[in-house]
Amino acid sequence: MTLTAKQFQQKMLVWFTSSGRKHLPWQQTKTPYSIWLSEIMLQQTQVATVIPYFERFIQHFPTLSSLAKADIDEVIMLWSGLGYYARARNLHRCALSIEKEYLGKFPEDLSLLQNLPGIGRSTAGAILALAFGQPAAILDGNVKRVLTRFHSISGWSGSSKVSKQLWDLAEHYTPKNKHIRQYTQAMMDLGALVCTRTQPKCTECPLQSHCKAYTENSIANY
Repeated sequence: MTLTAKQFQQKMLVWFTSSGRKHLPWQQTKTPYSIWLSEIMLQQTQVATVIPYFERFIQHFPTLSSLAKADIDEVIMLWSGLGYYARARNLHRCALSIEKEYLGKFPEDLSLLQNLPGIGRSTAGAILALAFGQPAAILDGNVKRVLTRFHSISGWSGSSKVSKQLWDLAEHYTPKNKHIRQYTQAMMDLGALVCTRTQPKCTECPLQSHCKAYTENSIANY
């Protein structure tokens, strides 16, 4: 039996209540600035590594305005050790753009967010969902893995065909109601904590009995 979008959401929300992460530092304020900063830092970097960097960064630059006014060398220095330094440069450029074009406020629009330096479709969706509570889909590495295994989608996730398929599924399952924050965090958490790259904890997964990769015993293929 296939799950409807509503059934899928419900399973994820129930799981999040008992097992999702709720005490990450950027979850405590849910401001667009803190969500954006955490999303950029979490690109290609694990949560445990990001937390101390995020806390130092937010202490040094508590607001978007303070980041925009900073010297780029100061930003790079605080970023030192996180790697992928283009992220830090784009972070600074993005802060400057928001200050100049939007009077220091993040635009609440998917396409406008995507036009900002360093913000792609998934990061824009995360900002809208987690900071503004707007129905927007995300498709980071964790969510890709969950959906790829759940539907046993073969092929490279970076190809246009597979990427479109995954985005269509992400949009299909994303709730259009007040639970968007919890659902979005649940999808990220499931991929990070349960549906891991190696040795996934399938017995702890709320989607196990409906997961094609699990029922076909082909999890390692995805």
